[in-house]
Amino acid sequence: MSVTAPIPVLPYRGRFAPSPTGLLHAGSLTTAVGSYLEAKRHGGEWWLRMEDLDPPREMAGAADAILRTLQAFGFEWDGELVYQHDRHERYRAALAQLVAQGDAYGCACTRKEIAAAGHPGADGVVYPGTCRHGVAPGRSARAWRLRVDDSRTAFHDRLQGEYGQRLQSEIGDFVLLRADGFWAYQLAVVVDDIAQGMTDIVRGADLLVSTPRQLWLRQKLGGPAVTHCHLPLMVNAAGEKLSKQTLAPAIDARAAAAELRQALTRLGHAPPAEAGDVAELWQWARGNWQLARVPAGPIVIA
Repeated sequence: MSVTAPIPVLPYRGRFAPSPTGLLHAGSLTTAVGSYLEAKRHGGEWWLRMEDLDPPREMAGAADAILRTLQAFGFEWDGELVYQHDRHERYRAALAQLVAQGDAYGCACTRKEIAAAGHPGADGVVYPGTCRHGVAPGRSARAWRLRVDDSRTAFHDRLQGEYGQRLQSEIGDFVLLRADGFWAYQLAVVVDDIAQGMTDIVRGADLLVSTPRQLWLRQKLGGPAVTHCHLPLMVNAAGEKLSKQTLAPAIDARAAAAELRQALTRLGHAPPAEAGDVAELWQWARGNWQLARVPAGPIVIA
C-alpha cells in the first residue's frame, strides 16, 4: 500500500482531529470552529478524524460523545469519518518505507538513559543519538526513530508567522513507533494527512512545536506541500492549556448557541445580538469570517 499517493482533492481540504482522551472543552470547540470556518471561507471541505491511537489515555465513550457534541453544535463534515485505530496497516507501511530508505532506525534507549545523556530542547529532552549507528550488543530495539539533520526546517504560519527549528539540536531523532508498541502521534498524523489529501492544516497553537518534525517526515514520505495555521491557545488563569489534565470543564451541548457565540467572540468575531440560535450564528459566521481578525496569542478563559 502506498502511503504517499493522496486521493484527489479540492483546492482546499482541512480537518478537525480530536483525541478521545476526554470530552470537548472550550479550547477544542474554538479550534473546531476556526478550522471549520476557514475551510468554508475557501469553499473547501472539512473532514473529521478521530485520533484514537493511545488506548491507555482514552476515556470510555468519549469518541461517541464528541460526535454527538459536534452534531449538536451544527457542524457538518465531508468525506469519510476516519478512526486511526483502523489504519495500522498504513502506519506499518510508512515505517517500512522509511526503514528501507535508511531514514528510520531501531532504538534501545530507556527514558532514564535519554534523560541522563540528552539536553533540554524545544519539546522536552533532545535525543542524543545513542542508537543512530546501531543498537549496542546485547540490547534490542524498543522503539523506532526518524533521522533528522541540523538544517533549519521552517515554514510560514498563516497566523503565527515564521517558525522553524534545527531539528537535530532542538528535538533530536524522534519516535515513530513507541516502546510500548503504540504508534507515535507524529507518524500517524502525517500519514493520515497525506492519505486523506489534506491541503491546509488548521489547529491549535500547542502543535506549532510539532510542525517542523511533521514537515520533515512529510518530505521523507514524499507527501505534497501543505499550509499551516495555528489558532490561539485557550489557557486557564494559571496560563495552562485547557485540557483534561488541567480539569477543563466539558462544553454543554444544551447551551450550544451560547457556547458557539463565546467561541466566535474568542476568535475575534463577536456575533450581533440578532443572531440568536445555532443556525443563525453559523450563517453570520460563514459570511463574516476573516482570519485577519483572529488573535495570535493565548486567550485566557476564566
